Order: sequence, then structure tokens, then C-alpha cells
Amino acid sequence: MDRLQPGRAPVYEMLEQYRVKGDISYHVPGHKNGEAYRGQGNAGFLSEVMGHDATEITGTDDLHHPEGVIKEAQELAADCFGAEESFFLVGGSTAGNLALILTVCPEPGMTLILQRNVHKSVIHGLMLAGVRAVFMEPMIDPLSGLAVAPAVETVQAALAAYPEAAAVLVTMPNYYGMGSDLAPLAQACHDSGVPLLVDEAHGAHYGQHPALPAGALMCGADGVVQSTHKMLAALTMGAMLHVQGPWLDRALLRQRLAMVQSSSPSYPVMASLDLARRLVHSQRAGAFTAGLAAVDVLRRGLAAQPRFRLLQPAEPLQPACGGAGAAAAADTPPQGMAAYRTQDPFKAVIYDAAGVLGGFELQRRLEEKGIVPEMSDGRHVVLAFSLGSKAEDTELLLDALQEIAAETPDEPAGLLDDITGQESPQCLNAETMKGQPTVSANNSTWNNLHDNLFSAPVLFSMKPVDAVETESIRLEYSAGRRAAEMVIPYPPGIPLLYTGEWISEDICSRLISLSQGGARFQACADPSLRQILVYNIKKGGDA
Repeated sequence: MDRLQPGRAPVYEMLEQYRVKGDISYHVPGHKNGEAYRGQGNAGFLSEVMGHDATEITGTDDLHHPEGVIKEAQELAADCFGAEESFFLVGGSTAGNLALILTVCPEPGMTLILQRNVHKSVIHGLMLAGVRAVFMEPMIDPLSGLAVAPAVETVQAALAAYPEAAAVLVTMPNYYGMGSDLAPLAQACHDSGVPLLVDEAHGAHYGQHPALPAGALMCGADGVVQSTHKMLAALTMGAMLHVQGPWLDRALLRQRLAMVQSSSPSYPVMASLDLARRLVHSQRAGAFTAGLAAVDVLRRGLAAQPRFRLLQPAEPLQPACGGAGAAAAADTPPQGMAAYRTQDPFKAVIYDAAGVLGGFELQRRLEEKGIVPEMSDGRHVVLAFSLGSKAEDTELLLDALQEIAAETPDEPAGLLDDITGQESPQCLNAETMKGQPTVSANNSTWNNLHDNLFSAPVLFSMKPVDAVETESIRLEYSAGRRAAEMVIPYPPGIPLLYTGEWISEDICSRLISLSQGGARFQACADPSLRQILVYNIKKGGDA
């Protein structure tokens, strides 16, 4: 790779030359470099974007058979992110997750071990591949009630119980930036002769600065999907798939990628992937200086006004991967200890320490003041910083929080669990948790916990639900029934129910709470979730 030049952006440079050259287009796309909109009052925006919107013509290369600038750009990406091979994704991390599942499970009926709290794209991949899914329970952080990743013992036990499994898939970090050491999981997989696949959608920046956790590739993962548009600087839908080692059939992976990605991929999106990589590749740690400074302003500002606080791991251990403390991180956490050992500094998870404002209400009040968070749940608000964040913007955030604190009472009533209504500790950190009960595991929008460490195999398929076998009932009467539709709080896009899953009392209560709190839902017939579609008892859908 000596010939690679990190300061280059081959795809972007090619598109700039394409635009400047001004050749007459007798090829698609039909907007003809934006000429179709000339004189329509919006030519400024369109000429900038559409002037770079090429297709597969002489000199522009082909994403599905790269030999020129796209090949070079992907090689530069592999060099930057520490992969043996990298692939541009123009359909987001969704395309990467689908391709990985279709690669490791090429035939229907194959077994895949994965954690239950996965993104909807993973569930869709299970359906497309006809997978027998063995769902592992994630560890729960007792300080916050949030689900992280499975313990290494859970992975080992599932692999021992299902030696025919084709792979293990986990999500790291979660939507809150919480993670643990992946190295023991990778070792457990390799000891069993299977690859470790990681949905690292929210960790594209990992390993690029000493203040950031180690990336999944550094920890030994074999196939890693990253949303470059989320935490780096690509256009929306721009993502990457990185692979290393001998565990994946790369020829089959290329074929699967061609199946799930457009045959006419977006060149502006690919150029943005190229530029996002160049920014990090050429500046390295320096690219994150301003963003980390903005986070530091928030930390210092919150310390001066203790009404709102940051969620932190009890014993942070980053960015080491498989180093000291890794064994402890893999165990089920003891009382008062964190189930996660790394926290992305760019994911600032705040909460009202007085217990007055829940997460949904705090997000609403912030938005009224021009501050738009990434997401919220019953207790927390997630603020996504990045290398593009500025300290002056953080000052405006702190001003908004100070105004909200002044507008609402601050009696220390204790944090109320968003399901049980019982008091929970006010401060979600190790020091204040001493001697206090742990928080109920009801706070995440996607926790769906069961008694066993892993499930029996669940067969997924593309067979549609027959409407005559279903009925719509009020949500509060759904416990004990079997869901006939997926229910996906969005964000984060992790299904609380997949089609065919039994609805427990706990899930029923959580869905009611989320609906009343203002959560948004996808995939269900009633987006307000007052009604839910279940299998009809008369048609044998329920036991």
C-alpha cells in the first residue's frame, strides 16, 4: 500500500473533473447535470449536487466491479480504518448488515447466534436468509437499566449449544455509545471456528483518537459495518463494510453486496465517503480536536449546574482492547458495577438528576429552544457530538439547559422508573449508587429481556402474515398474545417485537409507557400504538 496517498480523494476528484469538463450528457441520469432545473428557482442547490451526480460511464469506474478511482478509494478506506478490504455502501449500514447475513447464511435454515437488541436491518436480514436465529440476552447496566452486549460466557454457552452456528453477530456500541471489550468475544468465535460480525454503525470514528474506544477490527472482528454518515462526515446513506481474516467468503460477499445495493449507486454519496475518509486519514487525531473540545465544554458546564448530568461507566477502560480488565468486563456485572467499560465521548447521554423531567419531555423542551437531540427514552436524552461540533454551539446547549432548569421545579423527588413508577437513584454513577438499589432494566426503548441467556432457535422467513389469521386489539390487552407485526421504536430502530414473538407483560407495559411518552414507531399498522396486530386465537395463531 506504499502507493496510497491519504491526502487524495479519488472519487471526489474524478467528479470535480467531470463537472468542470462540462461534456454534453447523452446518458443517465435524466436531470443532465442539473440542466433540467435550470431557471426553476432552485438551480443553485441542484447545480452543486447534480453537477457531481454521474453514472457508470468511461472514467467513473463501477462500484460493483471497481478497477479505477472507486477501487483506489476503497483501498484508501481499508488503510485508514485498519481493514484488509473495505467496501463502500450507498444504502447505509442496512446494506452491510444484509450482505453479511446473506454471506454467512447462504442457505435457508442455517443458524446464526446474535444478541436480541439488534437493529431492524438485522431482523430483515434474518428474514431474507431464512435464518434460525438464536437470540442472546445482552448484559444490563444496573446503573442506568440500559442493554449493552452479551457477556463472553453467554456467547460461549450459545456456541456450545449450537455448534452448527454459522457466525455470531453483535452490536457495538449501542445507541448510547456504550460498549465493552470485543476481544474475548472474537476469541470465543474463532475458537469455535466461526466469524464475529459487528454492527458498528455508531463507531465509524472508533480507534482514530486516543480518547475514543478501540474499534471492532482492532479487537479481532471479521466483518464490521460502519455508518460513516452517523459519526463521521459522509452524506446520509454513506457507510462502509470492512473485513479481515480468513473467516468470510469474500467472493460471495461481493455477490451479496451486488444483490442488496443499487446497480446505479449514488456518486455524490461515494464521493462523500471518500472525503470523510480523507479528513480522518490526513489529519488523524487532529480531526477530532474541535469536537472533543466541544464535549469538554459540556462536561465542565454540567459540573457547574448539577440539575442535568452525564451517564458514565462505573469503571471506564478505554481504548484498550483485550487488555487489563478485559476478563472482568466479560463477566456478568456484580451489584453496582457497570455492564459496559467504554463510553463514546461524542455520545453525551444526559438526564434530569432531580427526576422531574423524563427524557421525552426534556427533548421536547430542548427542541423548543432550537436544540435538536439525536433521541430520547423514558429517562435519557442522547446528544450526538462529532468532529464537526463547535464549542460555541455547546454554550448555547448549556444556556438552554439552564433555562429549562429555571422553568421547572427541581425538588429531588428521585428518578421515577418509566414503567414501574418506583423511585430510582438520582445520580447514575458509581459513587452515588453505593448502598442503593439498582435501576430497573426498563429504560431503553429496545430492552426485551427473557429468563434464559439465549433462546431456542427462531425460524425467520419471508412468508407474509395472512390477514385472516390476525386481529387488531387494544395494546393494553396484548400480553400473552403473539405479535403479528413488528413494533419498532424509531429512533433507534431496534424492534421491541418481531412478527411471531410472544408479548410479555413487561413488553406490554413498556410499549404503553413509550406510546404515552411520545415515542415514534415504525412497521406497525397503528403508529400511535393504541392498537396492535396479533395472531387470532381462532386461527391457531396463539397457544
